[in-house]
Amino acid sequence: MASISRRTAALLYLVGVAIVIGILIGYEQISILYVLATLSIVALLLVVGFADLEGVSRVDGDSDGSEA
Repeated sequence: MASISRRTAALLYLVGVAIVIGILIGYEQISILYVLATLSIVALLLVVGFADLEGVSRVDGDSDGSEA
């Protein structure tokens, strides 16, 4: 059995999250949405905070490859 691609997995994840949010809005569980939104913002900030951006080299199409 072939595994699903990353794009398909991301789309399925997106559809699942949209369904959960729709159900929570439908049942007026706004407090749970506030908690989920807060936790997702914290997770995003942690990912950005611990990202190793120093190891990433920036390559421009117009430059000759030298550092600015």
